[in-house]
Amino acid sequence: MNPASLLWRQFKMEWTLYSRDRGAMFWTFLFPVLMLLGFGVIFRGSDAPKMPVVWVQPAITQVKDQAMLDALAQFPSKLEAMTPAEAEAKWQKGETAVQLEPTPDGFRMKVNSYLIAQGQMTAQVVQQAFLMSQAKLGGQPLPKLIPVSVESPGHAHETNYAAFLLPGLLGLNLMSMGLFAVGMVIVSYREKGKFRRLAVTPLPKWVFLLGQIMHRLTVVLLQSAVLILVGAFAFHIHNQGSYFLLSLVMALGTACFMALGFALTSFAETSETYGAISNLVFFPLMFLSGVYFTLDAAPKWLQTAVVVLPLSPFLKALRAVFNDGAGLQGQMLGLGIVAAWTLIFFGIAVKRFRWA
Repeated sequence: MNPASLLWRQFKMEWTLYSRDRGAMFWTFLFPVLMLLGFGVIFRGSDAPKMPVVWVQPAITQVKDQAMLDALAQFPSKLEAMTPAEAEAKWQKGETAVQLEPTPDGFRMKVNSYLIAQGQMTAQVVQQAFLMSQAKLGGQPLPKLIPVSVESPGHAHETNYAAFLLPGLLGLNLMSMGLFAVGMVIVSYREKGKFRRLAVTPLPKWVFLLGQIMHRLTVVLLQSAVLILVGAFAFHIHNQGSYFLLSLVMALGTACFMALGFALTSFAETSETYGAISNLVFFPLMFLSGVYFTLDAAPKWLQTAVVVLPLSPFLKALRAVFNDGAGLQGQMLGLGIVAAWTLIFFGIAVKRFRWA
């Protein structure tokens, strides 16, 4: 049988075995779609969410109180008017971020220490509203608020969280493919002695390996196509840039994370050991590289450290092309980091890889 026919049969066999694994099919195709739909619906609005403020209703509403309410209405705040007893009950349940209570000579504001991040931002808005109300009561002209627009960094179009999340899921899928669908399979085959049995068959090793790679690449293409189509139909998210550049970035990421999977297999003798090693790599990269959220509130040293990890610059380049329609000129340093990691992982895999 000629090599091309052998390769085609190996490729079909890989897909047959893969399609019979319902768990793998779920995590590969359905789970990313559910994540995109779930988070996309929850955070669908492109406008900034309104900040909730519990307003403790006074017995008598004074002029200063009404001026404060009028000022707060000009900010993205959501007032919940409650009696003192209702406000106290809500506070004790830990459901209140900021509570504002009129007093005879002004106002008193409480910020929940358990919701400090949300509470501090809301408190700043309340303070600004207070200054506006004081200016109004003093007969001074009210300051004009700066107009705010929500748009992507490349100014290509107004964006929402689903548009930010979709490229993140594309990158996460590539990393999952390299770590689990490639690395775990290699370790399992070695552990069960399949490679030793393969060595005495007429099947060339290069046909086996190339069949594995071709199968993974087609899975990546289908994963990406499914996510992009769901994003287009459910949230009207479209690739703003060149599909050629998007394919180049995806190809580099695929090579990087497949090489990572092959490299990690050389450090594990069993599937259990590899599972621990791969999760030790997977979860920090997932949470620190900007898949679901940015690290703009994290310490500066952490923001700098994650830049040199492979997933973070890859996602930045992917979002630049997909969300902003940008070229690769401004992403060359990040792509160079990804390429360097690819060479490092490939070198480790070649040096330490073994069949048995």
